Amino acid sequence: MPEMTLGAGFCLAIVADLVARGNRNVAPGITMLTLVLTAFFLTRPEAGGTNSIWSGMYAVDGFALFFKGVIVLTAMFVTIFSTHFEELNRKRRAVGEYYAMILAGTLGMILMTGANNLLMMYLALEMSSISSYILTGYTRDAKDSSEASLKYVLFGAVSSGLMLYGMSILYGMTGTLDLYGISRALMPGDLSAVVLIVAGVLIIVGFGYKISAVPFHFWTPDVYEGAPITVTAFLAVASKAGGFAMLIRFFKVVFLDSTYGTMNLGSSFALQSFQWNDVLAIVSVLTMTLGNLVAIWQQNLKRLLAYSSIAHAGYMLLGIVVLGNAGMVAIMVYFVVYLFMNLGAFYVVMLIANKTGSEEIDDYRGIGKRAPILGVAMTIFMVSLTGLPPTAGFIGKLYLFAAVMNAHWFWIAIIAALNSVVSLYYYVRVFRNMYLREPEGETGQLEFPAYQLAILLILLIPTLLLGVYFGPLVELAQSSVTMFSMH
Repeated sequence: MPEMTLGAGFCLAIVADLVARGNRNVAPGITMLTLVLTAFFLTRPEAGGTNSIWSGMYAVDGFALFFKGVIVLTAMFVTIFSTHFEELNRKRRAVGEYYAMILAGTLGMILMTGANNLLMMYLALEMSSISSYILTGYTRDAKDSSEASLKYVLFGAVSSGLMLYGMSILYGMTGTLDLYGISRALMPGDLSAVVLIVAGVLIIVGFGYKISAVPFHFWTPDVYEGAPITVTAFLAVASKAGGFAMLIRFFKVVFLDSTYGTMNLGSSFALQSFQWNDVLAIVSVLTMTLGNLVAIWQQNLKRLLAYSSIAHAGYMLLGIVVLGNAGMVAIMVYFVVYLFMNLGAFYVVMLIANKTGSEEIDDYRGIGKRAPILGVAMTIFMVSLTGLPPTAGFIGKLYLFAAVMNAHWFWIAIIAALNSVVSLYYYVRVFRNMYLREPEGETGQLEFPAYQLAILLILLIPTLLLGVYFGPLVELAQSSVTMFSMH
């Protein structure tokens, strides 16, 4: 029902926009109603469990349900943001297709969370990606928008092609597209190790592109800077959630022994001579380190948040390196925390851009005085992104680091902690401009409507609350992991 609701809402948004082209409230209204209905169906008992549908191609389980909730909640916030985003709504720009693409992208990302079949994985990835390409270039007259969209298409096409080639090799060797069938076919360990490694690496390219992991991250800074802020926020959270859910399911089903919940050494992809979690550990370290170091030199806040997003993908990959239940729970807790603090930061950037027309860090001088509430909110969101107590970001990193330490990956935990220190440096640059430097030119107070401050508060409260009261979230993540379909 959630998937059918999104599909019907997508079609209805397009038709309604054609019929009521003059009314700019129809498309966002239909989009929001569709997302609310989808959320309602996600809360029904039958949305969880450990079932599979569509001839076993799609898993309907608690694990997928958790990530579906993250994606739908993100889409709701992005839809609300979009209704008062100046760049999108100026010049009476047609917005019907924009909201329809939000629904199409959401559907693609939701399908990624439960894909149990290589074909379903690829179709879901493409549905999500094509919607994202269109959304990235939606404000065609905006600076760098078309360039960002074209770069996104080119990188997406190359990575999708490589992933599809890896899948075709895997299908040729095992004779099945089903993940569980592949796992069974690999179990005897009599297939060519070299060919399996090649296929695995090619498939990981597709996942790496979707989650912005190094060295498949090159599209991220340009796309995040050139796309509308609302689309950037959508890609930073929802798209990443879908990518991680699909990556975890692929690794857990194909690489893990379902009986013991540990890496198979002599069977599946984890061969005696080739440890996949070592590869992921290296990718994780490279991703977080490059993301944090390059963010130091950024002058545009959206671009800075893009590199910050790359670094956070590196942190979350830590949970896959130790892909037991503890690692999965840590990633899931981190995603909920990441949703509020990252969307909050992008929302502040959007509100200030609406007033000043700028996303440059230098233009944030004196914002702490000109917009005190936004200044305090931005500070809290960035402290949380750094991972300092008593914010929710600290809890997210605490569970990730604990999972890594318990698995005896001490060296990677030390590198991750050092990276968090580096991230504090570039966030402090924003604090300094907001509070310690005098504004240039316009110095008047920035006024914001009450409903915008209310939305900001809705994002701010969980960022603080989950830093001190996180038990229910952890329990929810743990129960979702236990309902992982292992048919």
